[in-house]
Amino acid sequence: MEGFPLRLKWQGSTADEYSRDAVAGTEGKPDLLVSSGTNYGGSDARWNPEDLLGASVAQCHLLTFLALAKKLRLDVRSYDDQVTVFVDTVEKVKRVSKVRLAPLIRVAPGTDVEKVREMFVKAHKYCFIAQSLKADVVMEPTIEALTAE
Repeated sequence: MEGFPLRLKWQGSTADEYSRDAVAGTEGKPDLLVSSGTNYGGSDARWNPEDLLGASVAQCHLLTFLALAKKLRLDVRSYDDQVTVFVDTVEKVKRVSKVRLAPLIRVAPGTDVEKVREMFVKAHKYCFIAQSLKADVVMEPTIEALTAE
């Protein structure tokens, strides 16, 4: 089993109104300034758990998709994802109910667009972050073949 250690540091007092701001980090990487979203008393200038979850799912899916594309010799040129994390109340408890991935994927001229779409969908099966969630992951790619120059 692999482990990925990190630390989360917060300081303040909960005796009254308290800061939701904290710092997440790990050895050898820049610190992340984190908080909750403003609707939970935090700062929109910092990453919140919903942002980080969406980024984790999207990054894992991208890396898995690129590996599959490379294996099948599909020439992907760019990938620009617009990710949305949806929070709902389910059985009186708030939870992430859905993560929507909607990338614009550009491929080299002559690339089989339908095979690219198939590999994008297949990547979900192998994305271990997405497979670890209860939330639905909705995939809505737009795939464009670039024109020859």
